[in-house]
Amino acid sequence: MPQNLQGECQPDGTNESTPKIQRIKITRPSEDSEKKIAVKRVKDVEVSVPIVYGTIAFWLGRKASETLSHKWTVYVRGATNEDLGVVIKRAVFQLHPSFNNPVRVVESPPFEISECGWGEFEIAISLFFHNDVCDKQLDLYHHLKLYSEEDSGPQSTKKPVVVETYNEIVFPEPPADFLARVQNHPAVVVPRLPATLSLPPAPVQEVHESGRGDTKDHTLSPWFVNFSEADELLKLAAARQQVQAHIMKLRRQLSMMDGMPQSLKPASG
Repeated sequence: MPQNLQGECQPDGTNESTPKIQRIKITRPSEDSEKKIAVKRVKDVEVSVPIVYGTIAFWLGRKASETLSHKWTVYVRGATNEDLGVVIKRAVFQLHPSFNNPVRVVESPPFEISECGWGEFEIAISLFFHNDVCDKQLDLYHHLKLYSEEDSGPQSTKKPVVVETYNEIVFPEPPADFLARVQNHPAVVVPRLPATLSLPPAPVQEVHESGRGDTKDHTLSPWFVNFSEADELLKLAAARQQVQAHIMKLRRQLSMMDGMPQSLKPASG
């Protein structure tokens, strides 16, 4: 029967895929539903949270049996290994029905599950956000791989199979309370905000503490994909948001001009 199994990990892993940049935009609730709870949103602003989800699988070597050949971990982490607990409230992992308690709920970071088995299968991952972030869950899917397709040599207990996917979760027009909490958090990309914007003070208990819930010192961190371009990706995301905010501003100005009398419009040419 499958069972929890943690093991010591050694460097020199095998990365099965090159992470692709994807953006998952979270649609906001209807205005009618938000009026009931008086949610104040910040217009023309997008907040993005770079995440990575995947699996790391180790062959058990001499300890391997027909039904227990590999130990593996499935996880959701920050792209730069920062604490995602500021945004994600809990993660639910749906394993294969053959496992005991196949639906696993993780209420705090690091959001991960470790198991042992012999077969590959698709794992469903549902992310639930804090109340001031979003009331919709995000469903992700990841295929557990135990055997490398690129390495034709013999299996090694010190060389895991690593498969990861990079995504950016985008929250358009974020609630003001949420923006106040995360505007200085290293796991969240926040564009330059207008100087005139007034945000509510962030609760003291929500202020990020370095090392709280991050995965920088995780035992599996030597095998996490090293996003050498991670910093550039974050800078590009912030720049993209600034451009989008500028475009929205220009659209509002053009819309206002369309409603002006002809005599008041600036001369062209």
